[in-house]
Amino acid sequence: MTTVVSDTGVGPLLRGWREQRRLSQLELALRADSSARHISFVETGRSRPSEEMVLRLAEHLEVPVRERNALLLAAGYAPRYAESPLDAPRLETLRAGIERLLQGYEPFPALVVDGSYTVVAANRGIGLLLDGLPEHLLTPPLNAMRITLHPEGLAPRIRNLREWRGHLLGQMERQIALVRSESLRALYEEVAAYPLPPGADEEPVPDGSGHGSGPGPEEVYPYFALPLRIEHDGRVLSFVSSISTFNTPLDVTVAELAIETFLPADPATVAYLRSLPPLD
Repeated sequence: MTTVVSDTGVGPLLRGWREQRRLSQLELALRADSSARHISFVETGRSRPSEEMVLRLAEHLEVPVRERNALLLAAGYAPRYAESPLDAPRLETLRAGIERLLQGYEPFPALVVDGSYTVVAANRGIGLLLDGLPEHLLTPPLNAMRITLHPEGLAPRIRNLREWRGHLLGQMERQIALVRSESLRALYEEVAAYPLPPGADEEPVPDGSGHGSGPGPEEVYPYFALPLRIEHDGRVLSFVSSISTFNTPLDVTVAELAIETFLPADPATVAYLRSLPPLD
């Protein structure tokens, strides 16, 4: 006899993820070593999937770890993935590793954010860029998007603000489509509504850049990715960012951590940061 699961069960949730990934039932079935008929029965509630099947489908649908727990609950199973506080003893090795990574990257900026862009760790290179910001933006918990795009934050210092802002908002839009987070959407609506600071006319990123002081041809370096061009102490520093996450995380907290490092985009930025006194 066929088991019928209510409309609020796992079937509609799986169908929603499949449609979001733009896969047909047949395509998903082939990837998950199942059949289109079985996928159809699961989605319509005519069949209750096993715990293994829920996890297999979630894997092939690239469902975030937090949402995999929700799928398991909807199917009548216990959550598989813990959500440990970052200061939990079981994450001590993780915290120590992150700290070594951030310190080893100095004097270049690097930070770690959670799924809502709350800064959970940062090195002294980030502190250098935040120097002089108003206290209300630096009061914990710090939010990387808020600090960057707020008209009293880093925004007035960013020379290519419109381009960099567009990059950050696009990144948030893609993340919202993946995780369906109401808190993330609220943050997006907040920072997208920030007015541009006075004088924030777009400065197009050139094909090459010395450091804004009339370099000769031999001093012009082409950018290889969209840079963050930010004023600091009368200079314009240029960085490109790289974001890293953890492979196959088994904890919700760890799954949502992202390490962002800022690589100097030209030799002048490298030389300046390395010329500074050692960070205390």
